[in-house]
Amino acid sequence: MAPSLLHFKTAAAVAVASAKAAENDNASRVQLPDKTGKSRVLVLGGTGRVGGSTATALSKLCPDLRIVVGGRNREKGAAMVATLGKNSEFAEVNINNKDSLEAALSDVDLVVHAAGPFQQSQKCTVLEAAIETQTAYLDVCDDTNYAFRAKSFKDRAVDANIPAITTGGIYPGVSNVMAAELVRAARSESKTEPERLRFSYYTAGSGGAGPTILATSFLLLGEEVVAYNKGQKIKLKPFTGMLNVDFGRGIGKRDVYLLNLPEVRSAHEVLEVPTVSARFGTAPFFWNWGMEAMTNLLPAEFLRDRSKVQQLVEWFDPLVRAVDGIAGERVSMRVDLECTNGRSTLALFSHRRLSVAVGNATAAFAVAILEGSTQPGVWFPEEPEGIAVEAREELLKRAAEGAIAFVMNKPPWMVETDPKELGLGIYV
Repeated sequence: MAPSLLHFKTAAAVAVASAKAAENDNASRVQLPDKTGKSRVLVLGGTGRVGGSTATALSKLCPDLRIVVGGRNREKGAAMVATLGKNSEFAEVNINNKDSLEAALSDVDLVVHAAGPFQQSQKCTVLEAAIETQTAYLDVCDDTNYAFRAKSFKDRAVDANIPAITTGGIYPGVSNVMAAELVRAARSESKTEPERLRFSYYTAGSGGAGPTILATSFLLLGEEVVAYNKGQKIKLKPFTGMLNVDFGRGIGKRDVYLLNLPEVRSAHEVLEVPTVSARFGTAPFFWNWGMEAMTNLLPAEFLRDRSKVQQLVEWFDPLVRAVDGIAGERVSMRVDLECTNGRSTLALFSHRRLSVAVGNATAAFAVAILEGSTQPGVWFPEEPEGIAVEAREELLKRAAEGAIAFVMNKPPWMVETDPKELGLGIYV
């Protein structure tokens, strides 16, 4: 699919960027055309762990980009700007205030919404403001309801001629693109139909990603898990259905549990795979036990209440930070695809630091949008209108910068520490 023509306020035309090796390190840097390369990108939540990592990754990937760090805390904003350097500035933004948002978006070409958590949010205020101001949009949403609410703005985004991607971070995000490539290869190269798609995620501790990720984890424990089995939608209890998954060298075998994640529904609908599920696990092992206990002991209504969950985060955050220092922040994503002819393939991504990997992943999506890979409308990462098929390889390459393992479309035995043939059981 050819990239679409985009209506950026400071760029009339977009060309494909070329990558060059950076001196003294292994990081790839992108040279965008003059007008596009000097675009202004607003990172909302830019003083937080995810937003800050994204801003840092963008500044390294495209040194000429002008980065606006959006947040409420001027002191933290000044510190972030000092780290990023001369092509950055701070903007005080309240994402719940329409006037504040539209003022911040008035002179930027792309807004990256990393100000979570997205769970329990009732409005897509940033996306609406982006449409009103004709600003390209990207979010790192990890909530099913929010993601599909964002999708409902597709026609409005088309009318405004702006590209928008929802769920575009590391997981969901890069994991969706990995799944899309597995499915494409199965259909085009092996002439077989996908039967089962399984997302498995592992993060040591909180991944160094801060209290927002902790709040997200707790809020997800209050949601019924939606999965698909042979085309039928099923609902399951969160943090059940444990599987021991082999993430390969550097990570090993880890227990993962069912969670309600948006890529399950989007992959089922977009990629047309009849059986889809997603699981998550952490370390040390007692964190998994604690999450399971919370699911069993606390009412779902409590875990859906953002104010109560925020109190839990304040209580647990110091302990989590202390354990993080011991556990580290390794992250791994494994996507398994099983097909009707018995063919099994996987994609695997592992990194030593989630706080770096999530920035690289989100920055890869941002640059893809600036390069013209996204058509007007609101899209999931696995949709070709979101990330054009021919742009997927470069996006994955950028996202995997510094990874300890990145494998695409290989049989499981090639990466597992204890190779075995995967059966076609009734599990999802």
